[in-house]
Amino acid sequence: MISRKFSRRQALSTAGWLVGGAMAAPKFTAALAVEKNSETPPAKPFLFCLNTATIRGQKLGIVKEIELVAKAGFDGFEPWVDTIDEYVKGGGKLADLRKQITDAGLTVEGAIGFPEWIVDDESRRAKGMERAKREMDMIAKIGGKRFAAPPAGATDLPKLDPLKAAERYRELLELGDQIGIVPELELWGFSKNLNRLGECVWVAMETGHPKACVLADIFHMYNGGSDYRGLRLLGRDAVQVLHMNDYPSEPPREKIDDSYRTYPGDGTAPVVEILRSLRTNGGQKVLSLELFSKKYWAADPLEVAKTGLAKLKSVAGKV
Repeated sequence: MISRKFSRRQALSTAGWLVGGAMAAPKFTAALAVEKNSETPPAKPFLFCLNTATIRGQKLGIVKEIELVAKAGFDGFEPWVDTIDEYVKGGGKLADLRKQITDAGLTVEGAIGFPEWIVDDESRRAKGMERAKREMDMIAKIGGKRFAAPPAGATDLPKLDPLKAAERYRELLELGDQIGIVPELELWGFSKNLNRLGECVWVAMETGHPKACVLADIFHMYNGGSDYRGLRLLGRDAVQVLHMNDYPSEPPREKIDDSYRTYPGDGTAPVVEILRSLRTNGGQKVLSLELFSKKYWAADPLEVAKTGLAKLKSVAGKV
């Protein structure tokens, strides 16, 4: 467990990374401003990525998904762990999958799985950590960088103790250190826990771990009631991956669900303003298209991917 003394000391050392300075002392803020201004901007501020949820309904399998992502012109992708499981169970080798990804010129920017690493029940949490270890190990073996860590299993009440959530996230981060994968604390807007940007940042900060970060999502920020302007308070590495999507004005926020996600720029979300905030924070950002629409799942997957990439580049070009 993390002692309060340890957590405070470590959190302060991480504060400049997660929080850009608005909440710090004036002297510390000035130092952060100098550091941020002196940073050399990345040659390519945005990497374009496809979260394979967008073409999940077509049930292509991981091999064809990789082929499609490369053909569509993306820089990288976020596979779902269950598709990799299916590949292995069918006799596929992770080393061959890694070679296919490398030969295609792609990167595995993250991966999507749902181990119950954060729940209060000790037995379920232990099983969740074992599952997380197995899934992160698979992702590492195909050259992956990150692993989504949403509050799976803890989406309903009661509310989690935030300090315990920080302890558990730190344990997951330390497990990731052993494997070579960075778990990203994922915001889920529909959840009763970790549904707000500020809550996620607080939990990540209190781990005191230098690789703690938040996986944000335009739809989930809206769904959970987080104002995008809070992003301006964050440091360069706090949000490395942003799940990209948009939403309509109707139905209202209280009734909207994932099925209403649409291409970035096709809805009413402040997509360009969000990207401007992240670019101002510095560092290279991964923009990963994540949609859950039966309309897109019924369409030609390559056309869906190509259209999605064009939409990503269009909104990013306005930043």
